[in-house]
Amino acid sequence: MNNNIKYEHELYEPMSNWLKAYLSDKYNKQKCKISVIDSHSVYLDSVLDAYDVISNYPQTVGLQISIDILGIVKWVDKSKIFFIEAKKTALTLNHLGQLWAYCKLCNPEEAYLLSSVGLGSLNKILKNLKREDLLDFGDGKIIKKMKIAKWDILRSDIDNHSLIPKI
Repeated sequence: MNNNIKYEHELYEPMSNWLKAYLSDKYNKQKCKISVIDSHSVYLDSVLDAYDVISNYPQTVGLQISIDILGIVKWVDKSKIFFIEAKKTALTLNHLGQLWAYCKLCNPEEAYLLSSVGLGSLNKILKNLKREDLLDFGDGKIIKKMKIAKWDILRSDIDNHSLIPKI
């Protein structure tokens, strides 16, 4: 049995479903609208504009970045965004750097780097060298951490044993 997918885009639907369920559970008692979008082929500012939340993220205008899967939680007066970057290969420092730059520029509420193969060379950097500080982003007042994990294809879920940082 094949333990990986052939194309990265095959990960988008199950990861989108996972994010939708996660956000619905997290914000289930609040009056908000939750949207999860496969946005890998469009620029982030276009999606935020289409969902009428661009005014909350003016720093994204003109960045020309695309997020694989974008979650938006929208209330009457505010919104929060969530990123997932999907990979079908073992994770590398380049993958982490890409998501880190997106996080530093756009300041999402949460960001995930998920691979259907595993942590790859990031395992050594994050676990053996104990450099979880490389996951930090935020506006300076509040420090957030990107979450890195293996995506379990069979369960269509994050492999919690591989999750860094541990929750």
